[in-house]
Amino acid sequence: MSGDRLMRIHSPEFRAMSERVLRVTELTSRLNVLPFEDEEGKADLFGRILGRPLPAGVTIYPPFYTDHGLNLDLAERVFVNQNCTFLDYAGIRLGERVMVGPKATFITVGHPVDPGERRGWLSGAPIDVAENVWIGAGATILPGVSIGRDAVIAAGAVVADDVPAASLVTGGKAAVRRSW
Repeated sequence: MSGDRLMRIHSPEFRAMSERVLRVTELTSRLNVLPFEDEEGKADLFGRILGRPLPAGVTIYPPFYTDHGLNLDLAERVFVNQNCTFLDYAGIRLGERVMVGPKATFITVGHPVDPGERRGWLSGAPIDVAENVWIGAGATILPGVSIGRDAVIAAGAVVADDVPAASLVTGGKAAVRRSW
């Protein structure tokens, strides 16, 4: 996974990314209307979205959304519940046995805060989730966040800062409440 990114909008790199986003949006829209039992169809579309087959034991329940797909790294035995979004251009890694609740959102891209630069640049940083983490329903993980092994992200939490291993974070802007 790469480090922090800054990309000029309307550059060749941005155009290439935009083309990939359109292609993946078409693929995910097809994935999200397949019958639930169509395992072969889902496997084919996930392979095309991610650029490789899903690892052994990975379960993803559609609807599923991603903007890029190629920078989503899923380890074995990851579980992703329904209606999750992965904006993965800057890279998202989910370690082994990570569980993701419904409607969770992972965002690796954004724009500069400065109004003069906001429409001209896209910024981003990777998200790294260690092994055996549980991400609660409706949680939002923001660019550049690392989440330590065995941590729990409460439902609805907004995670803007790194999370230590074996800790529980809660709240509108997640804060460490407890470690073990």
